[in-house]
Amino acid sequence: MTGLETLPLGWVEPALGAPVRRIAGRDVDYRREIQIMAVVNRTPDSFYDRGATFGLDAAVAASRRAIEQGAAWIDIGGAKFGPGPAIPVAEEIDRVVPVVEALRGAGAALSVDTFHAEVASAAIAAGAHVINDTTGVHDPALAEVVADSEATLVITHSRAQPRQWFPMPQYDDVVGDITAFLEQRVALAVSRGVPEDRIVLDPGHDLNKNTRHTLELTRRFGEFTRLGFPLVAAVSNKDFIGESLDRPRGERLAGSLAAAVFCAAQGARILRMHNVAESVDAARMVEAIMGWREPAYLKHNVVDGPNEEP
Repeated sequence: MTGLETLPLGWVEPALGAPVRRIAGRDVDYRREIQIMAVVNRTPDSFYDRGATFGLDAAVAASRRAIEQGAAWIDIGGAKFGPGPAIPVAEEIDRVVPVVEALRGAGAALSVDTFHAEVASAAIAAGAHVINDTTGVHDPALAEVVADSEATLVITHSRAQPRQWFPMPQYDDVVGDITAFLEQRVALAVSRGVPEDRIVLDPGHDLNKNTRHTLELTRRFGEFTRLGFPLVAAVSNKDFIGESLDRPRGERLAGSLAAAVFCAAQGARILRMHNVAESVDAARMVEAIMGWREPAYLKHNVVDGPNEEP
């Protein structure tokens, strides 16, 4: 690419306040890179994998496999977002910290999905680079823990109290309401000492939103780029895809990739996905189309003699 004049129709270029971030000892330029955040849940009741990585060995093996497949982030969860009984803090720590310890130096940013300040503190001490709070800094003490470290904070939009049901969510303007929430939560995090260049935002696909809400926030995803922060799109295998396509959880890969690529074109730079290999290929293809990444090889119509591929 030579400049903004070459941007394709429909492409949204995020106006990032700090486009280059140092995460896990590496400088990442979110103007030219789309990263995959692999989902690894140490929970027996996760909505997608139904406990497949609940065991420690299974969680570590899945994480290493995701890194080999090209995941830049591993997002480790010890308690699902959805409603249910509270998980004791000590138990959540016992679920996530051993995974972080096992993966130190494995070559990916280690993210822990939690809303507890105590879990965040233990995870960062064990080597976590990111705290992913799907409650949008429900507890300001979590922001203080992040502020006292070098970790990045992901602030996600949701409306329910942690682990509580939120029936029949309504929005005056789903994108406007999410934007206002995120602005308020960024201000809270900054007031507690988190630098803006260590904040990432997630509008929260499906979290306390119905399918129509999530389709609209996806369609208008580019509007969130005005906030000036790198954006996560956590679209993988979610119910808005299943309801849109009439597909059960195990048959949502194509819809997930379509949603992820659409969000990338609208400014998302971190895609939170279950199917890592396919998602990495999708991200790398977008980067190649944009001219950010060279093709792996050049052979078609650039060599003497017939091509091996049609």
